[in-house]
Amino acid sequence: MPEDLGFDQILQRLREVVTKLESGELSLEQSLAIYEEGVALARKGQQQLAAAEKRVEVLVSTSGGVETQPFDDKAAD
Repeated sequence: MPEDLGFDQILQRLREVVTKLESGELSLEQSLAIYEEGVALARKGQQQLAAAEKRVEVLVSTSGGVETQPFDDKAAD
């Protein structure tokens, strides 16, 4: 699995993995290998989402205009 896959590429490959697993045409060994690839892809996608979340900024209206501040997901709870 290439390290430089973008999020959209990961989702596309995950769709392919699911389709292959659901086909029932793979041997047990092939199924296990593609399942492991799917798990690795899902983890990589989750890491990319977490990194993107950390980069999100919130626009805040202030008396002098608009400024940004880091997104605080704990404040949303």
